[in-house]
Amino acid sequence: MIPQWDGLFARQGAHDHATMLATLGAAWKACHRVLVPGGILAINVGDALRTVDGEFRLWSNHAATMLSAEGAGFRSLPYILWKKPTNRPNAFLGSGFEPPNAYVTLDCEFVLLFRKGRLRHLPPHDPARRASRYSRAERDRWFSQLWTDIRGVRQDAGGRRTAAFPPEIPSRLVRMFSLVGETVLDPFAGTGTTLEVAAGCGRNAIGVEWDPDVFAALAARGRRRGWEVITPRRVAARAERGGPTPPRRRSSGSAARTG
Repeated sequence: MIPQWDGLFARQGAHDHATMLATLGAAWKACHRVLVPGGILAINVGDALRTVDGEFRLWSNHAATMLSAEGAGFRSLPYILWKKPTNRPNAFLGSGFEPPNAYVTLDCEFVLLFRKGRLRHLPPHDPARRASRYSRAERDRWFSQLWTDIRGVRQDAGGRRTAAFPPEIPSRLVRMFSLVGETVLDPFAGTGTTLEVAAGCGRNAIGVEWDPDVFAALAARGRRRGWEVITPRRVAARAERGGPTPPRRRSSGSAARTG
């Protein structure tokens, strides 16, 4: 329900909140299909304020996304809130200093966490698990429900603004919920922040991007870093040869792979 994404959703047949959620729901189902048993899905999502049909209201994306992911087969886990103070300190909506028609400023986003099935079971003294340890200070800070030490950033790709997604968020999540040498999937790769962070943490990474303009910028960035860039034509060719392919998507999107 943020206007900058309207065109992208419209090209996938989504023109309102319900069809937008259905489009995203297809992605959660694909994630459930490819994750290992016990694997973790992390979704960074913010609620939205928007006027539709003359009515200003809150669009509770996080609540709808939780229901959608559970409908795809995931089990909800305790989530994280991160404070995203990109607004001016004195920003406000509504009637200002006179009640009752002012609104609370949205300055937090959700990191919703889900698990596929039951807990993962790993061999005792697993070397990859030992190599993936975090410190006590990192554990205490990362596994707190409220993250106040991260600041939002603005990104640009293909001449258009994308999400304000600081690298510290995927860096923490990758280290919290995966092991060195494992593969991280980002079904909304965007500018490639998660891919680059995962590679830097010793993980393999696969990213899928539907928007052709954003993907062009992502592919250029990936080639400079030596990533493998996989276009729909190459996906089809690999499938014909019976070779490995990136995770399937509902659209004709492309993928970039690191590691």
